[in-house]
Amino acid sequence: MPLPRQVFIAVIGAGGVGKAFLSQLQQVASNLSRSPSTPTYLSLILLSTSQKSVHHADYKSLNNWESELANSTTPPLPLPQLVEYLAKAPDKVVLVDNTSNQDVADSYPLFLKKGISIVTPNKKAFSSTYQLWTEIFSAAANGTGSGGYVFHESSVGAGLPVISTLKELVETGDVVRKIEGVFSGTMSFLFNSFQPVNGGGGKFSAEVKTAKEKGFTEPDPRDDLNGLDVARKLTILARLAGLKVESPTSFPVQSLIPKELESCSSGDEFLARLPEFDSQMESTKNEAEKEGKVVRFVGSIDVSNNKVKVGLEKFDKSHPIAALKGSDNIIAFYTKRYGDNPLIIQGAGAGGEVTAMGVTGDLLKVLRLLQ
Repeated sequence: MPLPRQVFIAVIGAGGVGKAFLSQLQQVASNLSRSPSTPTYLSLILLSTSQKSVHHADYKSLNNWESELANSTTPPLPLPQLVEYLAKAPDKVVLVDNTSNQDVADSYPLFLKKGISIVTPNKKAFSSTYQLWTEIFSAAANGTGSGGYVFHESSVGAGLPVISTLKELVETGDVVRKIEGVFSGTMSFLFNSFQPVNGGGGKFSAEVKTAKEKGFTEPDPRDDLNGLDVARKLTILARLAGLKVESPTSFPVQSLIPKELESCSSGDEFLARLPEFDSQMESTKNEAEKEGKVVRFVGSIDVSNNKVKVGLEKFDKSHPIAALKGSDNIIAFYTKRYGDNPLIIQGAGAGGEVTAMGVTGDLLKVLRLLQ
């Protein structure tokens, strides 16, 4: 009989993605415990939000995390203490960071050096300074270090296999020449509604309002319209393709926030005043229409010429980027092997369930690697 093994799971973040992950974790844990080769028992030992934490000094498993979290009055552990708590656990630990918190991201090298593996959709860890990127992969066992493992498939494209595909292209010796696509579910929905391929579409401000009402935007839509979310994703992919991009602000990023509205005190004030500037986007739309094209918000990485940019581009109505539906993402890899016909990955690039699926998939990768 194979010896069973135990792996501890610590989770930071219990919002939309966090809750979806915890639900998927139950199913995965049930399957792994019945494995005929090596039964693996996953034990949730810590659940933390920005307000409170549930964990026990003896690393006892949290069997009813919802009620335990609801009843907890324990504040979250400061990050250095969290590192020490997990490092002293009697079995291997995987930290699941379901936040977009910069402070947690900055601490990744500390966790990894202590042998704690990390799976996360947190873009900030991999798109802030190039120095942090280097420190993370210098510490990680799947980088050049001897610490824990780190995987972040969901930091680009939610559950779509974007990062794993790019890594495989690079690691098998293909030459990636260009990466282009729609990397934001919000921007995809917005422009597919603003200028559908078959014509029509409402005013830009009205479409932004609709996107917010449907839950596609951040609470303050300026956090989407400034282009930084897409720039972070481009930074990650550019680095994986071998470019030493310093940060998401080190290349051209087109913001769709009118200069006059950058200083609005709230998202609501911004939305109320946005109709004043509809004529600017309307002229962009009409210009594209005259050329038989549509306008879309895209990111592109010209690997050959070391150029990255984010912004509006015009596409023929027959182009795959023009024909996207709903809030789908599309990422095209132009490489030596694939020639003029790019390798295309397309599908839902946002949402709690699919993002959590990418995180859960990364957890399974780590479990296969842990001895």
